[in-house]
Formats: sequence, structure tokens, C-alpha cells
Amino acid sequence: MAPKQLPAVLLAAWATLLALAAPTLAGDPDMLQDFCVADYKSLDGPLRLNGFPCKRPENVTADDFFSAALAFPGNTGNPVGSAVTAANVEKLPGLNTLGVSMSRVDYAPWGVNPPHTHPRATEIIYVLEGSLDVGFVTTAGKLFTRTVCKGEVFVFPRGLVHYQKNNGGAPAAAISAFNSQLPGTQSLALALFAASPPVPTDVLARALQTDGGMVEAVKSKFPQK
Repeated sequence: MAPKQLPAVLLAAWATLLALAAPTLAGDPDMLQDFCVADYKSLDGPLRLNGFPCKRPENVTADDFFSAALAFPGNTGNPVGSAVTAANVEKLPGLNTLGVSMSRVDYAPWGVNPPHTHPRATEIIYVLEGSLDVGFVTTAGKLFTRTVCKGEVFVFPRGLVHYQKNNGGAPAAAISAFNSQLPGTQSLALALFAASPPVPTDVLARALQTDGGMVEAVKSKFPQK
């Protein structure tokens, strides 16, 4: 092979590798048909899939692709002062295999959506009302943070710990979009202090550099799952 032909061959090989890798980089597997509306009733049987089986096409209606869940504010009367309303495949069957979902987050004055992760999706947040102090922490421990105002957007990379805080004395709201039909949410506080069975107190005490009494005091504030 002539030396001048080598770059072209390498470029073609690189393009082929990228094409083969693309499905594995997506939030969810690619679909193989126009739609696959989730058949929730199938979960009563022995069959288990990574996702949901499809309804038969003749049983699908327009309502399978519709939800008004995000039209109404959530109840923020809780200790953290926020409420997340999801529109994912568990609530909207038409999302099955489509690789997208949304949620609405409402914040009481000074309310917080506590540190959490989405293991299966990147999140982009759009502020509907108010302004938020947001941030995420990289695997190297660096915090990226800024204020996001009404009409602005911010991105939280997939799997990284992130949070939002209403920085005003009036209610705020935001819409989040995800590149997964079921992005998953893992709250750091609940994972550490409300797991079932519980994470051993001595493990948490050593990790947090505190004593067991303090760990037990924190655990008492979270209901066990």
C-alpha cells in the first residue's frame, strides 16, 4: 500500500469504529420500529425485559403519547422545599424505546433539589420562573456552578452529582430534559442514610470522618426504605 493511501484508510477505519460505537454511547438502545408503546400489563407475567414490552399496534391510541403531568406545580411543602414531577416511560408509555423523557421541578422560596445523580442520562434544565443556583461536581472533585435565570439553560453531564437551589424569596420552576426514557435518580443523602438494609454506621463514620452517634442522628431524619 502506498504511503499516501494510508491516511484515507485510517480515516475510513476510524469512521467505521465511530459508527459502531454510536449506539453504545446513546442513553438508550436504538429502536427498531416506529414506536413501542409500553405494555404495563405484561409486568404481571413472568417476562422481564430491559425496558417494557410493546403493546400490540392495534391497541395503541393517541393518549399513549400524551401527558398533562407537567402542567401543574408539585407540592413543595417538604423539608427540602422542592418537588420533582416526572414524565418518563413509567408515566408516559409512548416514550418506550424513544430515548427521551422530561421532568418538572418546583421550588419553594430558597428550596433545594438536593445533590443527586442520573446514572443513565445527561440532563439539560430550562428555568421557567425565578432563578436558580446550580452546580455539578466532576469525578476529579471540581465544582462547576453558576446562577441560571428565567429563560436560560444549563447542562448536567451524565452520572455526575449535581443540585439546584432557588436563590430567591418567591417560588421557582424548571423543566428538565433527559436523553433516556428512564434516567434514574439517586439521591446522595437517601443512598447513604436511608438504604435498606442500612449502610453500616461504622462505614459511614469512617467515610465522613465523624463518630457513630452523629451518623445515627442523621439516619434518624430519613425514613428507611
